[in-house]
Amino acid sequence: MSDKQIKRQRRHRKIRVNIQGTAKRPRLCVFRSQSHIYAQLIDDDNAKVLVSVSDIDINSGKKSAKSEKAKEVGKLIAKKALEKKIDKVVFDRAGFVFHGRIKALADGAREAGLKF
Repeated sequence: MSDKQIKRQRRHRKIRVNIQGTAKRPRLCVFRSQSHIYAQLIDDDNAKVLVSVSDIDINSGKKSAKSEKAKEVGKLIAKKALEKKIDKVVFDRAGFVFHGRIKALADGAREAGLKF
């Protein structure tokens, strides 16, 4: 594991001390790999994943920028959350800096109706 990954995991542990998802207000956890982005709605009280989405699920057919795919992932997870009558979430950036793809995903989720 690289030094960069270890530092990110340390930041994530510090963030998770203050952030917890419930059934009414789940945690929107984001993971960004080199080529893909994943988002999950997690109920930490019952240790269950309520909704999960990734850019692999989106079959747009056309080539687009990673940040555009991240925005689509945000819109899709918001759509699925609203279907389950979830409109408020707690955003967990998982130790990643809040810019680029992470920010695009958050903006997409906000545009589609999630509140955080």
